[in-house]
Amino acid sequence: MFVDARGDAGPPVLLLHGGGVGGWMWQPLAAELRRPLRLLVPDLPGHGRSAATPYVSHAQALEALTTLLRARGEPVAVVGFSLGAQLAVLLAATAPELVSRVLVVSAQAKPVPFVGLTLALLDLTLPLARRRWFSRLQARELFIPDALFDVWFETSAAMTRESLRAAVGENLRFTVPPGWARFPGPALVLAGEREAGLMKRSAALLQRALPGSGLEYFPECGHGIPLQQPARFARRLERWLDDGAAL
Repeated sequence: MFVDARGDAGPPVLLLHGGGVGGWMWQPLAAELRRPLRLLVPDLPGHGRSAATPYVSHAQALEALTTLLRARGEPVAVVGFSLGAQLAVLLAATAPELVSRVLVVSAQAKPVPFVGLTLALLDLTLPLARRRWFSRLQARELFIPDALFDVWFETSAAMTRESLRAAVGENLRFTVPPGWARFPGPALVLAGEREAGLMKRSAALLQRALPGSGLEYFPECGHGIPLQQPARFARRLERWLDDGAAL
C-alpha cells in the first residue's frame, strides 16, 4: 500500500480517502491548512498508486492500515471520508490503542437492499470510466476540481472491475461494528447538509452508538465535504485537533 508521508511537525493525522479516488483527494485540504501537521496519506488497495494490490475487503484494508500504524509506534488522529470513513470507524473499533481521535466524514452505516443489482449496474458503466466525457460528468458529481481532473481520470481508468466491485459492495453492506461504542477517544461525525437522507441517518446512527461523540451537518455541502469546502473543512479539522469537541 502506497503511503505519502509529509510534514515533520505537529500532531500525526491519517487521511483516508473515499472509494474510487485516491490520496490525492486531500490536496485541496492540505493547501488550506494553517498549522503544521504530520500527514499520512495512503492510497488504499486497488486505488491510485496502490492499484496493483486489489481491494478485496474492508478487513484486508484494515489489516494494511493497522500494520502501518503499529510500525509507527504512536497513536494518530484518523480522518476518513466515505469508504475511508468506514475504515476510520473500524480502526477506532478494533485498534483503539492506535487511534488518538477519529473524525468520520460521510460514512454510510446502514446497509442497503439489492446490492447485487447495484453491482450489476456498476459493471455496465465501468467501461465508460475510461471515456473522458463520462469521467467529466462523474467529476462534477463528486465535486472534483478541474485541477485534479487528470489524476481522477487516471485513477478511475486504472481501477479494476474486481477492486471496484469489492469496494462498493463492502461500502453498501457496512454496519456499525460493536467495538465502536467502546472507543475511548474524542470522536466527531460529519455529514453534508445536502446529502441524501441515508447518509444523514447513518451519521446520526454512528453518533448515537458512541456515547460522548459529536454530530454536525456541514452547511451547503453534499457528499464531498473535503473537496467541496476545503477551507472550511480545514478550519474545522484544526479546531477539532485542538480540543476534540463538537461545536
